[in-house]
Amino acid sequence: MISIASPIVESEEIKAVNDVLESGMLAQGPKTAQLEEDWAKYCGTKYALAVNSGTAAIHSALYAAGVREDDEVITTPYSFIATINPILMLGARPVLVDIDSATFNIDVTKIEAAVTSKTKAIVPVDLYGQPCEWDELRAVADKHNLMIIEDACQAIGADYKSKKAGALGDLGCFSLYATKNIMCGEGGIVTTNSDEQAAAIRSFRQHGMVAPYEYAELGYNYRMSDLHAAIAVEQLKKVDNFTVRRQHVASELNKALNGIKGIQLPSVAPDRSHVYHQYTVVLTDDANVSRDEFVAGLRERGVGAGIYYPKPLHVYPHIAKLGYKVGDFPIAEDLAARVVSLPVHPKVSDEDVATIARAVKEVLANG
Repeated sequence: MISIASPIVESEEIKAVNDVLESGMLAQGPKTAQLEEDWAKYCGTKYALAVNSGTAAIHSALYAAGVREDDEVITTPYSFIATINPILMLGARPVLVDIDSATFNIDVTKIEAAVTSKTKAIVPVDLYGQPCEWDELRAVADKHNLMIIEDACQAIGADYKSKKAGALGDLGCFSLYATKNIMCGEGGIVTTNSDEQAAAIRSFRQHGMVAPYEYAELGYNYRMSDLHAAIAVEQLKKVDNFTVRRQHVASELNKALNGIKGIQLPSVAPDRSHVYHQYTVVLTDDANVSRDEFVAGLRERGVGAGIYYPKPLHVYPHIAKLGYKVGDFPIAEDLAARVVSLPVHPKVSDEDVATIARAVKEVLANG
């Protein structure tokens, strides 16, 4: 089976973890500090703050941006649930805006209509590894004095007009979950250029502590361990190589699948790079199989396929109860019913690409 995701753990990561184990400093320590320094340098930001998940990163970033109870935060209905849950965790309200059908990202032309006197921030998602329309987004945010928290959890190494993901908003958020482009099992990073925001995140990730056993506000245990940081330090050294390989696999898939009836291939919008956390196709109206049949047929032929994501977020009960209903975001709803992701990780060989293409053709031709 060609898996949909496959973490790469090599001798460098194993040695780094062993070194931490032998050091006796397992919790947040020098390796975490090294990761923060290296990550900030890579993204081109003043600060990078390590936490223990992408969810914690978004929660911490929203907190540092000043989002509090009864505020509104504009975001997309088409993402992983962790984009929205931290908004709710702070007592704020997610205000959803439909997506662009070509990029799967928030439709920036619809954001301004969603701004109210309660709007505090915007959380755009660089979905599947492609940044959204940042010039237009920044113009709206500046006009209305809004903070932008970039959910770059799937987009390490991507860029927009030569500026790295994580440096595009006021704060940037990354995930180091096991299936991400680089990983440490579980982990997250927040990037920022603000001294005040960095200080707020340092406190928030350590129970609200501002000095030893002095607590200013409610905080959480969101610290990253040096065990996890050790893996991430080594992975960050390899990110550009991993990205090149993902882009190569995506290019080969584009060539092999071009012109096949029944699917729409992913596209890359101008002025940005795509790092292909996922290679996501859309089943079109002339496909002669259902999505479930398509995925099952691929798996029968040895190709792992995933659905990211099977439902838009506004249909889940804890979000729907805010007043959302089916029909509110037709583009997100339509794409959620038709997307399928194919293997694109660095372990996918050119031979695997041929196998994937053959399986896609057979399933679409034969059902």
